[in-house]
Amino acid sequence: MAGLKMTCFDCGQVNRVPEDKLSAGPKCAACGAKLITDKAVEIDLATLQKAAKTDDVPLVVDFWAPWCGPCRMMAPEFSKAAATLKGKARLVKLNTEADQKAGMVYGIRGIPTMVKFKGGREVNRQSGAVPAQAIVSFSQG
Repeated sequence: MAGLKMTCFDCGQVNRVPEDKLSAGPKCAACGAKLITDKAVEIDLATLQKAAKTDDVPLVVDFWAPWCGPCRMMAPEFSKAAATLKGKARLVKLNTEADQKAGMVYGIRGIPTMVKFKGGREVNRQSGAVPAQAIVSFSQG
């Protein structure tokens, strides 16, 4: 079956979506959750590991924590970028305070840190708070 593989952030099911349907709001075959949204989605380490390894659509992760001032400043910019990139990349957030093992697994030394995954591997990394346009450029690069 042709199509791009995408992990559902709600139930963890891997779905195949035809590339020409990415902007049409595809939903998970198992639970009905939206696979592509115009918002950044909060995920946990297990979901990130599965999606980073499996997904064909670029996945951009914002590693952050609630106590981090620059993280809080970047949050609305990350959301703006998610709306701009709908259908081209999926933007997710992982709270390193709630999921401390994630920082060790991915070698996060400072936050906020963005990591881009594509084709089952990390392809780009950037630390520091940046505006929405820089996030879009990072995601498409």
